[in-house]
Amino acid sequence: MKTEYPEQFIRFGLKVQYYRKLAGMTQEAFADKIGRSWSFVAKIESPTRAFGVSMETMFKMTEVLNVPVSKLFDD
Repeated sequence: MKTEYPEQFIRFGLKVQYYRKLAGMTQEAFADKIGRSWSFVAKIESPTRAFGVSMETMFKMTEVLNVPVSKLFDD
């Protein structure tokens, strides 16, 4: 994915990873709960690759993680 904001995408993915681990979920379990594949979650959480998600998926992720959307963008 080509973007002008790779650092923001990566930071977002690392926040997802942080809250997923805090919730005690594996990538596989999280993927199942959001209706996506394990590889999709791995791409989001990659610290070296920018990968975006739809707003629909983002809202589902925050619902499963039980955090407000803003938490995925806080510094």
